[in-house]
Amino acid sequence: MGSSSGQSSGSYDLSFKILLIGDSGVGKSSLLVSFISASAEDLAPTIGSFSLLHSSSFQSVDFKIKFLTVGGKRLKLTIWDTAGQERFRTLTSSYYRGAQGIILVYDVTRRETFTNLSTVWAKEVELYSTNQDCVKMLVGNKVDRDSERAVSREEGMELAKELGCMFLECSAKTRKNVEQCFEGLSLKIMEVPSFLEEGSAIGKRNILKHKPEYRGHQGGGCCS
Repeated sequence: MGSSSGQSSGSYDLSFKILLIGDSGVGKSSLLVSFISASAEDLAPTIGSFSLLHSSSFQSVDFKIKFLTVGGKRLKLTIWDTAGQERFRTLTSSYYRGAQGIILVYDVTRRETFTNLSTVWAKEVELYSTNQDCVKMLVGNKVDRDSERAVSREEGMELAKELGCMFLECSAKTRKNVEQCFEGLSLKIMEVPSFLEEGSAIGKRNILKHKPEYRGHQGGGCCS
């Protein structure tokens, strides 16, 4: 199972939208940057952002794009990150719409971030997700701080089972299991027939139109 951030636009078989959700400070952005960047030199700024209008207030949502090969297929993952906006509780269906994969992140050293997954975030996914076959993964971050652990691995596995999620513990800091997180989720998404058809149609359409990659801060809809 290899991965690559190959930047040749249009050279992919499938395109998927993945969301990162969870309390502020659990390391969602760090997890994303760790996955996107093959090395320290690759730490690039966010590729783009959207402003979602809700209740007369604007909310910024960042996303990054990663090209990789998983299970013999070339994938384009558009990964959305709430960029700290989750504290305002203004995430809406605009953020969840069309997502094939959702990663629910908690900090293994902060128990409340774990508790909130079932009391807040799982309920929000159920309310707003537009794909009933959406693949979910529960991720316990910051295992590099094991001496400060407040949530056991067994508890994480139990909650994942309860919520119908895949499960993995990782460290954005050391990059332990970071690639496995996104690649494992992608493989599971590829097991859903409707997502294969949906993702393939997007890829073919973009390739036929020779549509350039989204760049800058525009109001485009490449990630809908």
